Amino acid sequence: MARMKFAVGQIGRRAAIAAVLLSTVAPAVAQDPGAAAPGPAAAEQGPPDPAADLTLRRDSTRSELEALSKTIGLSRDRAAALEQTIAEIDKSNAALRSAIVDSAAKRQDLERQIAEGEKKLNELRAKEDVVKRSLGARRGVLAEVLAALQRMGRNPPPAILVTPEDALGSVRSAILLGAVVPEIREQTDSLVADLKALSDVRAGIARQRDDLTAAMTANLEEERRMSMLVAEKEKLRQQNATELASEQRKAEELALQSTNLEGLISSIENEISSVREAAAAARAQEEERLRMNEAERQAARELAKSAVPDKNRIAPAYVFSELQQRLSYPAAGSILRQFGDADGTGHSLQGIMLETNAGALVTTPADGWVVYAGSFRSYGQMIILNPGDGYHIVLAGMESVSVRPGQFVVAGEPVATMGAKRVASAAALTLETDRPTIYIEFRKDGKPVDSRPWWTAAEVGKARNDT
Repeated sequence: MARMKFAVGQIGRRAAIAAVLLSTVAPAVAQDPGAAAPGPAAAEQGPPDPAADLTLRRDSTRSELEALSKTIGLSRDRAAALEQTIAEIDKSNAALRSAIVDSAAKRQDLERQIAEGEKKLNELRAKEDVVKRSLGARRGVLAEVLAALQRMGRNPPPAILVTPEDALGSVRSAILLGAVVPEIREQTDSLVADLKALSDVRAGIARQRDDLTAAMTANLEEERRMSMLVAEKEKLRQQNATELASEQRKAEELALQSTNLEGLISSIENEISSVREAAAAARAQEEERLRMNEAERQAARELAKSAVPDKNRIAPAYVFSELQQRLSYPAAGSILRQFGDADGTGHSLQGIMLETNAGALVTTPADGWVVYAGSFRSYGQMIILNPGDGYHIVLAGMESVSVRPGQFVVAGEPVATMGAKRVASAAALTLETDRPTIYIEFRKDGKPVDSRPWWTAAEVGKARNDT
């Protein structure tokens, strides 16, 4: 008799548990209208469009991250610590440039972490949608289970809401009902699995948001540090500001007169004194290379593969043609178009298109002298770099540049920043994104060449992802 009373009491308590469970599932599914069981209207519209769902989820995640970024800031103590660090740095041009290069490397690594984190968050949101849809499709079954348990229990179920984690623990206990009502066991087991999956996914989303917050905070701090370093470096250039301004105006005039890249490069290297001197230095380096015998050239190749260049150098550390499979992309991102792909205007693309995040940092892929830095036709802000050996590197599509013609820059040195969207030069391309894109073109003796042999294997292997 006592055992029977205990069993009846257990049934009553399980009825209450089921009510709690159903009240948990209903609001969770209600947050996502698409998770509910399809009605007649939905059936007429056909199955959901995966591409549209992916775009909607990606936009939602990006909005979530933008809102998150607005809540992130540096504490007064961290800002003061940064200022103290900058105050203690050697204020020589070489030391500042070295510090800026290191800071740029950290920022680009953090930008890659943020992009990867955004992709993972998208994937977790997709999993959450799948579980919600599974729960929504069985709302009717759950209601029937609840009704059966209510009939078996003595007390009406309480109208309360709990988290999926609480409900999961309750449902595990409710499995004991299988001994009394075997036909309910299968439904309960399936529900346990879905609730466990939903709980795990939500925990993963919380962890990913924490990781993203940490990366975004670190990136903000590094961005502030770099701004201070660049400001200090700019102070060193103020002594010859008049000459620099005159050359910049002349370069802008030549850009307006030029109709193509080849003409712009030729006119600037002939008429801007600092660029003319840089071009002469590049030619002198090339002449020195031509005087080398094969053994000396082989030694130079081995040096380019293994040695660490002098951070205080004032000329390219290595011959550009020997740097194949050694260069990194100038910004964190993924390839949209390769050299030779259709450009949307009936021609072949003469460079590569790299998709980046908004505000991404742009660095130089190699040592070289700046030939041009500024706006050019529909390219947006553009930089032309002379790395020697008869080559030029063109970077275009940025929002702002921070170098000047004639300036020598080293590989990894920050030179520009991307904007929020792609510029007009990419409008003719049929791209899957309106995110910022940087155009990269290598030229040899005035003619475009495929840049793929120069990028590291890791860079060449990158394809467009879902970030």
